Amino acid sequence: MMKKILLASVLSGALIAPAMADIKPMATKDGCFACHTIDTKLVGPAWKDVAKKYKGDKTAEAKLIAKVKNGGSGVWGQVPMPPNSMVSDADVKTLVKGILALK
Repeated sequence: MMKKILLASVLSGALIAPAMADIKPMATKDGCFACHTIDTKLVGPAWKDVAKKYKGDKTAEAKLIAKVKNGGSGVWGQVPMPPNSMVSDADVKTLVKGILALK
């Protein structure tokens, strides 16, 4: 049983690390890091805080994709998130999946 738990821990960590490696260049290219970081609040929330807030929410991916594409305000404070309509739908989906996978 302990081996299974250890293996699951190793695998879940292995799945998260490549996801971040995949989205960091994309997030840099698309300008996400102007307002967000992975670990700490900048202008917008830290991505780890976003992942924590939406953990277990089966509608989170769709909500966040819409928020990234269309912008919005009020969820994390008064500073609005501008729309990112120039970012491809594929990039937005990849970014949101990567963010939601953070621990």
